[in-house]
Amino acid sequence: MFSKSLLKTATSAALGAAVLLPMAQANAADYKIDSEGQHAFIEFKISHLGYSYVLGTFDDFTGTFSYDPDAPEASSANVEVDVSSLHTAHAERDKHILSDDFLNASEYPTATFESTGFESTGDGEGELSGNLTLHGETQPITIEVDHIGGGDDPWGGYRNGFEGETTLTLSDFGIDTSKLGPTASTVDMHLVVEGIRQ
Repeated sequence: MFSKSLLKTATSAALGAAVLLPMAQANAADYKIDSEGQHAFIEFKISHLGYSYVLGTFDDFTGTFSYDPDAPEASSANVEVDVSSLHTAHAERDKHILSDDFLNASEYPTATFESTGFESTGDGEGELSGNLTLHGETQPITIEVDHIGGGDDPWGGYRNGFEGETTLTLSDFGIDTSKLGPTASTVDMHLVVEGIRQ
């Protein structure tokens, strides 16, 4: 049988946990990505024939993320991208990339990312895993994430910002790059995400 002192200790610990759990959960917050204020960017870099690079952005996207600095493993993110908002500073090239030769934006107008987990790899660093749907294909990807910073903004809100990088193999998404040469088989993605706490 439990002694009275042991029972008292166990009861105190249980009550303490019950008090601390809501406090820990309260630290988690949901953020809206500030794409409207142009404080978030989705950029890409792809080889051109092995001689140079094409750089571009997706200008229109929306998304949210959840972040708790005390429990980063609970972080999550969801993003939806308007594929036709691709921009490489060359109208004819943009039109070609968006055609059915490559992204086929008329048939697949939206790309989405939904996270499935986060693993911390250091102070403010981690790997965000999830499913990317692009060109009608869904594949798991991993994004290397760095926490840039967080705090109050000048308008009475609170923000957190992150930077991420990943490399996509385009054939995984059914995109044919054979006409561009073997060096164009992958595309490097660079993400900068600033979110406003809701």
